[in-house]
Formats: sequence, C-alpha cells, structure tokens
Amino acid sequence: MNDQLLSGVRRFAAALIMGAFVVCGYTAVAAAQNSVKSRGAPKAAARRVAPDARSKKALPEPIWPVDGPEPLPGSVLPAKRIVAFYGNPLQKRMGILGELPPEEMLAKLDREVSAWSAADPSTPVQPALHLITVVAQPLPGTAGKYRMRMDSALIERVYGWAKQKNAILFLDIQVGQGTLQEELPRLSGFLKRPDVHLAIDPEFSMKHGEIPGTKIGTFDAKDVNYAAGFLHDLVVSEKLPPKILIVHRFTRDMVTGYKRIKLDPRVQIVMNMDGWGSPSFKRESYRRYVYQYPVEYTGFKLFYKNDTKKGDKLMTPADVLGLNPRPLYIQYQ
Repeated sequence: MNDQLLSGVRRFAAALIMGAFVVCGYTAVAAAQNSVKSRGAPKAAARRVAPDARSKKALPEPIWPVDGPEPLPGSVLPAKRIVAFYGNPLQKRMGILGELPPEEMLAKLDREVSAWSAADPSTPVQPALHLITVVAQPLPGTAGKYRMRMDSALIERVYGWAKQKNAILFLDIQVGQGTLQEELPRLSGFLKRPDVHLAIDPEFSMKHGEIPGTKIGTFDAKDVNYAAGFLHDLVVSEKLPPKILIVHRFTRDMVTGYKRIKLDPRVQIVMNMDGWGSPSFKRESYRRYVYQYPVEYTGFKLFYKNDTKKGDKLMTPADVLGLNPRPLYIQYQ
C-alpha cells in the first residue's frame, strides 16, 4: 500500500466519534444527523511527501504574490493573519477544539494568538474556531452518503465560544459520497452571518463511490468555484463583508484544474497545507502542493500530536514565517 493511501487509512481510523457518543448517551447528535451511529474522520495528513511520478518535466516557477483582485473593505486577508483551532467538540481525537474543556481551549488559543502577534507584530492576528460540521463516515448511514451532519445546536454552541473571543468561525465540510450542492444550502443560515466562513476538504470527497478512508478524495476547480460562487451570492444578497473559503490540500490530485479556479474579491480563497510530519516534510509538502500551484492565499496546519509523535518539535511561528509565501491562515489541530 503506497504512502498516500496508507496515510489516508490511518487518518480515517485514528478516531471514533458516533459510536462512542451513543454508548455514552449523547442522543442529541444521533437524532440530528441524516447518517449512521458510526466513526469520525480525523485530520492527520500524510507523513511523507509523495513525488509526482507522472511529472517528467520540471514545472515552471510559480509567481507569488498572485495577481488577484484587490481586497475590498471589510476583508480579513491580507491585512490580518488568522490563527484557528480545528476539531469537533464531540470527539477529543479530532482536534484541539474538542480535546480540552472550552475555557481551557480558549485560553490556549489566546496564548497562540499572542505568540503569533509577537512573532510578526506587523500583521494583526484574527482568532478563529474551525468546526468539522459534516464528518465523513465509513458506513453509508440512512442517506447512503457516508457522511454525518452536525446539528444546529452544536454549531451554535461553538459559535458562542467564538464570540467570547471575538473570533470568526469556519464550518468545515467532508462530503463523503455526497456533494457540496447538497451540503452548503442547509448551512446558509449560518453562512449569512458576517463572522462565519467556509472550509471544504477534498480528502473525503469520494467522487467514484469509494468508502471514505480507503482512498484520498478530490475536488476539481468546478467544485471550488461552486463553493466560492455560493459564498459570493450570499455576500451580494445579504450585503456582507467578503467571505473566506479554505481548501485543504496535501497531495497534487486532491485539487485538480487549479488554473480554472475563479477569483473574486468577495470570496478570499486559501489553499491550506494540512499534512503532518517532521518540519522538513511539512516544508516540502507546502512547496510541492501549495507554493507550486498558486491560487490566492495560503495556509499551514500544525498538529500538536502528530507533528511531534516521532520526536520532532512543533514548528514555531518563526519557523512557519520562514515559508514562502508566508501563510496567512494558521490552523492548529
């Protein structure tokens, strides 16, 4: 089994979510989902950077910064750097957002925000919480989509935590065998809020009927454009400040047709490198899959546990600021 497939299986198998909640009596979750009482999809991306075996020729040197639209008033990027805590409060192993009690988690977020402010005083820090709102599953569930939707009460609870810290909220979508067209409209009530933004995860987009976790999934530019267009329409109709769209990536084929991704100042697109491993592997993954394929803005994910479990040290803000281009979205899991 190759490194990419093995890493995907490990990511998927690393955490339990729904089965544990039902055993423990968390009935509200099961009642709210159009899915099965099952397992959750963790985020612990590829340890190794796989070479692009089909690429015989050297790729042209990318141009940074991207020649994109000028930011509109009210845009978060590039005036600020976002520092986000990722996860789901129903499962500790899916990320720091659910690993600690809320007050401890928010206090830790404060410390990370302070560290980034100190490392780059010229760029104000915008705190954020990043909630996995639709979780890929290994079983089809009642909808047959291999995904589980979190209920509105959970989203409201995390939104309330964010408000305590003047943080913005990201809703993260793992579609399983479903589509963004099925998932985004039901979240429009939250996305109409000026401080709620969107993230989409290609790893768990199983376009050819695969079971999530058995293969790394993919989104095409048309999927990214659909999500961006959905946000664009909300910004226009609701007279909102620009939205942010995070797209996760740690392999080349997780996002295809990047040159066809359409840019608009009403939706700021961030390609987020979310692979885990040693600092050298993470730098190389960022170079191969984010730097090499410029879209608009960049992000970088840090794993408190997976990045350090082989004895490596977690990259510091100063380490990450050494990347080119400097990421403007920082995610901690």
